[in-house]
Amino acid sequence: MSYPLSAPEEEAQGRLAEQPKLAVEQLSVSYENGATGEWTEAVRNVSVDIRSGEFVTIVGLSGCGKSTFLSAVAGLVRPTSGSIRLNGVPVTGPGPERAVVFQKSSLLPWRTVLRNIAYGLELNGCGKKESLRRAQQVVDLVRLRGFEHHYPSALSGGMQQRVNLARALVCEPEVLLLDEPFAALDAITREMMQNELLALWEQTIKTVLMVTHQIDEAVLLSDRVIVFSARPAQVLEDIRISLPRPRTPETRNNARFDELMNRIWNLIHTSAARREEADYEI
Repeated sequence: MSYPLSAPEEEAQGRLAEQPKLAVEQLSVSYENGATGEWTEAVRNVSVDIRSGEFVTIVGLSGCGKSTFLSAVAGLVRPTSGSIRLNGVPVTGPGPERAVVFQKSSLLPWRTVLRNIAYGLELNGCGKKESLRRAQQVVDLVRLRGFEHHYPSALSGGMQQRVNLARALVCEPEVLLLDEPFAALDAITREMMQNELLALWEQTIKTVLMVTHQIDEAVLLSDRVIVFSARPAQVLEDIRISLPRPRTPETRNNARFDELMNRIWNLIHTSAARREEADYEI
């Protein structure tokens, strides 16, 4: 039996609903060069809020600090200052509520597709039989049925990345972190994987934070695109992608698609020009 909520309970539920899934506040990250002892500032005072079920992508120049920022959210890099909270709880290191997909598949060559997918579950203490059962469900989700017993060496680059995605999804993370997951693929395979990721996200509605330097990829996939400046990374603009869903390859033919791409391109290249001027003056 359910009872009506009191006014304070309703207010508390409202606050919870408004709370971002992921909240990054004034995050800065610096790292030391082991050879010279000099410190490099990679990220400076970045604040980003991501709601549950949002697909948010970060774009910027190569080397601007995008991957460093993502690694901090993953708990793999310690911030110099600022905070990262997931569901209001501070992030202090890696955790099962976040899964990362990197550029390289890093699959275990001696394990089949199915056993590669099940590997993370086994590490978390899940029994072998249950791990394989859950892995098989995700195999179907990423359209790898028929390849369960193949080894990574027998797979194309795109199929290896599907295994990589499946390995992350099988652990049912609350947030999926994608670090240029298609950068190593050829142009045609990359476009195919973008379309597959779109379909996969529409099925699962995971909260996604992705890093890419491909502007068209960001616009096609995302609800919001956050543009980073040249290093140290700062937020130049947080752009809502006002394109209807579901999206398809034909979305690229939308005039608004080109407008958004040009806007992002101009922001990035203006930032690059300013950085070059600053370096020249030094």
